[in-house]
Amino acid sequence: MELLLLADPDEQMVQSYIHKSSVYTLVVDQEILGVCVLLPRSPEEAEIVNIAVHEQAQGRGFGKKLLQHAIDAARKAGYRLLKVGTGNSSLDQLAFYQKNGFRITGVERDYFVKHYSEPIMENGIACKDMILMEMELG
Repeated sequence: MELLLLADPDEQMVQSYIHKSSVYTLVVDQEILGVCVLLPRSPEEAEIVNIAVHEQAQGRGFGKKLLQHAIDAARKAGYRLLKVGTGNSSLDQLAFYQKNGFRITGVERDYFVKHYSEPIMENGIACKDMILMEMELG
């Protein structure tokens, strides 16, 4: 749960999707350093709803390995489209997803204001909107 809360600070929100998802972990020397959660949305679409790497292990390519594993798993499962959403204030994540083949497809205004009880600040920016991104797998 500790890792999942790095990417999604609301434990109730994590509980709402974790049991309906496939959870992939990255283990190095018997220690879980990363986690990625893939949630089926329809027979043709899946969404990465959480991806996180332990703070001390960031910057070593583990996030990219987790993301690539999720992409491969989604393809193997027959999904045509892989979605991900991230906060408007998540500048590193926005770059990360785009560098790895995702394209911005929309914005869900005030998503984090409506769905989270506590305000989220990141990079000196209030996190209010969800930036929606997709990757075609077919």
